[in-house]
Amino acid sequence: MPDTATDKTYIVRTYGCQMNVHDSERLSGLLEGAGYVRAEDGAAEADVVVLNTCAVRENADNRLYGNLGHLASVKAGRPGMRIAVGGCLAQKDRGEITRRAPWVDVVFGTHNIGSLPVLLERARVQDEAQVEILESLDVFPSTLPTRRESAYAAWVSVSVGCNNTCTFCIVPALRGKEKDRRPGEILSEIEALVAEGVCEVTLLGQNVNAYGSEFGGAANGHGGDREAFAKLLRACGQIEGLERVRFTSPHPRDFTDDVIAAMAETPNVMPQLHMPLQSGSDAVLRAMRRSYRQDRYLGIIERVRAAMPDAAITTDIIVGFPGETEEDFEETMHVVREARFSAAFTFQYSKRPGTPAATMEGQVPKEVVQARYERLVALQEEISWEENKKQVGRTVELLVAEGEGRKNGETRRMSGRAPDNRLVHFAVGDAAAADLPRPGDRVSVEITYAAPHHLNADGPDGGSAIKVLRRTRSGDAWQARQEQPEAERRTAAVALGMPSIGKPAVSASASESAGAENACGVC
Repeated sequence: MPDTATDKTYIVRTYGCQMNVHDSERLSGLLEGAGYVRAEDGAAEADVVVLNTCAVRENADNRLYGNLGHLASVKAGRPGMRIAVGGCLAQKDRGEITRRAPWVDVVFGTHNIGSLPVLLERARVQDEAQVEILESLDVFPSTLPTRRESAYAAWVSVSVGCNNTCTFCIVPALRGKEKDRRPGEILSEIEALVAEGVCEVTLLGQNVNAYGSEFGGAANGHGGDREAFAKLLRACGQIEGLERVRFTSPHPRDFTDDVIAAMAETPNVMPQLHMPLQSGSDAVLRAMRRSYRQDRYLGIIERVRAAMPDAAITTDIIVGFPGETEEDFEETMHVVREARFSAAFTFQYSKRPGTPAATMEGQVPKEVVQARYERLVALQEEISWEENKKQVGRTVELLVAEGEGRKNGETRRMSGRAPDNRLVHFAVGDAAAADLPRPGDRVSVEITYAAPHHLNADGPDGGSAIKVLRRTRSGDAWQARQEQPEAERRTAAVALGMPSIGKPAVSASASESAGAENACGVC
């Protein structure tokens, strides 16, 4: 990238799933590697604005063009400003974006995020929009430079794409067939992250436990290595300094007992599982092309709890899928009662343009969907609260987190995540700033209060709840980042010899899901 980018600023806005968040870290790293500096005052002051889009909800395009409409007036007052649109909606709509918003300078897809700096420069030199959409993966995203948002936690992609054909999901059409990374490359990246101070990684894939489908002669129709994901989890357990391993999101079809055993027997794999249900009705699951049924799903839950009694299990549920009857919905409610999820992402079905479900007969009236949704949320809220109350009196070790609590400053609390990923706000009393734990440090606290979506740990007489404070290399990494000038906060790519085929998981909450994006990385 020429020196023309030096001292120019950028901002990346992210919509959608964990994979988009991961991609946005790469986009930020690419731009900083090309000489840009992140804008501190938002889009109004940025020289380059990148919108990393999601296409899984019915109103995704309205949201995009509304944002682009606002940016048009901003750009009119900032000569030389560039606007780029990437992600799933860009992959889907292609040239439609520049037709409807001719002030957009760059459109790029899910398969070529590494092209962004070159496309921006080409748009500048040629003074015309650049649209580049590839049909297959160009460079595996994890080979690209990155600017991680957290000093102590990181996403690590094990695969991209999906081989399933769920009728409500457009991901396979936009991100392509599953492509797996080799285990050695994944482990090398994790080791490099740990060396930088990271203590928690989340293994990421659209269908993470199908990992290995390309191995072991899969190209010849032999089905790949079905134990590859369990082996990967166990290998993560051998990495010194890696204290917490999570993964998202598995598919019940591919969830095998060897994975349960690996979770239970590998100390740094956390007792937490996010496994999408989508519906408890066999008829609806069949219409969704979800290749499992209620009995299999509940059987997995039962085996996970037998191996890890204290595991927190969360899920995704879609209410009002086409053809869903009251009896079908009651089957979903039955599974929720039986599974006793600690939390759930619940969604009212909305048409995803380009999916088979969008044209199915039996679209459920909005008022019926809303009523069912409210009943489901009320049930899950009740269960979440009951399950959280069981935590009161327990002493847990928290990984201190950054930016989790809105009122922490007022209440003299900080926040952290328990091993099962529950959010805990803990009192710090009147401790001096120098004595406070840092994000990335560990504290042991006793839970004193439970709400449906969080726990509190308060100390006696309004004092600190901290029983043990363990300062860590991850806390050191966080502190070093705070002391580093913004312009120097650039993280180079980890060289892993990848093939040319190419904030930390947020816990689910029933109450926050009504208008949320249905995570396209969560199937």
